[in-house]
Amino acid sequence: MTGPAAGDGERRARSDTDASGPLEASPRLSLPVRAVLVVVGTAALVIGVIGIVVPVLPTTPFLLVAAACYARSSTRLYAWLLGQPSLGRIVAEWRRSRSLPPGVKARALLIVALTFAVSIVLVDGPELRLVLMAIGSVLAYFLWRVPAVRAA
Repeated sequence: MTGPAAGDGERRARSDTDASGPLEASPRLSLPVRAVLVVVGTAALVIGVIGIVVPVLPTTPFLLVAAACYARSSTRLYAWLLGQPSLGRIVAEWRRSRSLPPGVKARALLIVALTFAVSIVLVDGPELRLVLMAIGSVLAYFLWRVPAVRAA
């Protein structure tokens, strides 16, 4: 493919994978979609911050969800998140290495297994149990596939 469209796609692909700078908010997304992403990102950020002080609630996955939502909906919010001294480091490290330290990965898998198992036992209704099993399985599969790399 030739012409400006091909160059734009290549430039966008490079910026999406470039770990040195923030992703651009997608101009293709409608305002309502971007608003939903901001709401979901903010909810994930709040849960992630709560996870800092609540031992069984993981922080990193929620911060990564918030960063992904903000990156696609609001460059201002994304830049703000990256600029936070504690939270921004987590996101920046993920973008740099796309990995988790081995201990963090093992703890995250254990916490996911335990919390979803307890939730499945405590809820009423087979439909809700199936939903929890599906969500827990997808989350565990995602965590299992993330490489575990020791810091250099």
